Amino acid sequence: MSLVWSIAKHALLHPRRVAVVDDNRTYPYARLFVGAMFIAEHVRRVTEAKHVGIMLPTSGAFPVALLGCWMAGRVAVPLNYLLAKDELAFVAGDSDIDTVLTAGKMLEFLGHTDDQPVLPTDLNIVKLETLDYSGLPELRWPARRRPDDLAVILYTSGTSGKPKGVMLSHGNLEADARAGIEHSGITNVDTFLGVLPQFHSFGLTALTLIPLLCGAKVVYTARFIPKKIVQLIREHKPHITMGVPSMYGALLSVKDLGPGDVASIRLPVSGGEPLPDALFEEYRERLNMTLFEGYGLTETSPATHWSTPDRNRRHSVGTALPGVRTFVLDEHDRPLPPDTEGEIALAGPMVMQGYYKRPDLTDQVMVNLRVSDTETVRAFRTGDIGKVDADGFLFITGRKKEMIIVGGENVFPREIEEALNHHPSVRDSAVVGKTDGMRGEVVVAFVELQDDATFDEADLRSWCRDRLAQFKVPREIRAIDELPRNPTGKIMRRKLKAD
Repeated sequence: MSLVWSIAKHALLHPRRVAVVDDNRTYPYARLFVGAMFIAEHVRRVTEAKHVGIMLPTSGAFPVALLGCWMAGRVAVPLNYLLAKDELAFVAGDSDIDTVLTAGKMLEFLGHTDDQPVLPTDLNIVKLETLDYSGLPELRWPARRRPDDLAVILYTSGTSGKPKGVMLSHGNLEADARAGIEHSGITNVDTFLGVLPQFHSFGLTALTLIPLLCGAKVVYTARFIPKKIVQLIREHKPHITMGVPSMYGALLSVKDLGPGDVASIRLPVSGGEPLPDALFEEYRERLNMTLFEGYGLTETSPATHWSTPDRNRRHSVGTALPGVRTFVLDEHDRPLPPDTEGEIALAGPMVMQGYYKRPDLTDQVMVNLRVSDTETVRAFRTGDIGKVDADGFLFITGRKKEMIIVGGENVFPREIEEALNHHPSVRDSAVVGKTDGMRGEVVVAFVELQDDATFDEADLRSWCRDRLAQFKVPREIRAIDELPRNPTGKIMRRKLKAD
């Protein structure tokens, strides 16, 4: 059964069941599906382009627009509205869209005017609130989509260069969503709380497709305001939350947040970047809550590993979802045995079709692995370094491209950042390499200080010497007002210049 029909089933069988609650309205499943039918009708009328852009805040409007595109037989291109104007123009041109589904408030938020447009002027901008939703939508069977048909193109900037369009099929997305449901025991009685942007793969699959596929309820809010999030938790008593570590950290700033407020949450999932030890421990001590780490990439739809209450191990991102095959490779792309560190490669039905119009980049990250005398597997090279233990738990050490080589020794930033983040004056940190004539590279750390803390480089270096091997101790530590982050809160080390 296709994604569209799987969600339509809930609208037919349980039309009044609440699908979405957002900042503006409540969407029963019937309203969600009928709204998508209206949008499909409009898309068919205004454009013949195969690809249609969606630029909306985290809300119920996003799944309505997404389903509408699919019903019309089109490929959705969710647009990251936090990109700079020239980056948005590149994505619009590269993705071959001529129409964008958006909202007046979204354009107002971005400062878009006729005199100072944020989006390219040659695009057909459709404000969803201006459409006529009266009467009945055109009764037409949704376009039939095969598993290999393209569903979305998600743009990811990676480590350098122009954004790349990740092509995910209907089969990719459905396989990942259903695997997540099976792996974590999600049912239609669960309530999700969603803040992550839906143009991001994490927000798209985990907080949009998964709840709608299983007929659950999801509560959205467009802006991450800690006090508001706590208010929503108290009001809706969600069972499942998903976010990045910085979001979970920010919730602790709400002084009266206590264990009783979060008692309903059985599966608080943290992903996007490693979960700091200090944050993990504070949640346990203050809220009697265990945060569960997950792992995935845009290229894998995204989730491939997930810790759950009955299957977790500290510092691990969990075991593989059903259908995922995990390989750890040496420098010659040979699979390594358990508990041996190497580059992680992933195979399964959720692995992308490739990068849009970039077969050269696709060939760089896909590898044919000979796993036995009779079997060869096509796998995606993640660029992450890690290991899998004998019980199947995956541990991430760091990024291959972010590895720092100091005098021939491999140094991964995360270990140093964990040491720095335990210092009472440090809120967060990021570590990069700097070219050095004697040792090849040396370690440079950037720290974001706690409120009212005083920067003392000598003290921080001494702190690191007590906890790290000498070659891992930062040569320099620099204070910075705010570390650069992407829209989901993940620190972007590549924007920190050490040289």
